[in-house]
Amino acid sequence: MGITPIDLRSIDDKADNIYEAIIASAKRARQINDENKIEFNALISTIPETVGDEESEDIDNPAQLKISQEMEKRDKPHVQALNEMLDGDIEFSYKE
Repeated sequence: MGITPIDLRSIDDKADNIYEAIIASAKRARQINDENKIEFNALISTIPETVGDEESEDIDNPAQLKISQEMEKRDKPHVQALNEMLDGDIEFSYKE
């Protein structure tokens, strides 16, 4: 996965203050990360454990490996949040 730069002017067009927009997208990235953790733990809990010695931790569970690889293929939470910010899907305001 390559690194793609993001033009800060494009973020500045979507918000009044670029720093506030970055903070809002960081908070959204945390939410996405928490959602991913919950989903991953739910998927892992459905997989039956492999029977084996407790000392040998090198045994791979193919179902668990498949789920882990699918989760790793997704975009990282900060990239998803910035894309949502650029698409105008994130709205933020001050607390009164």
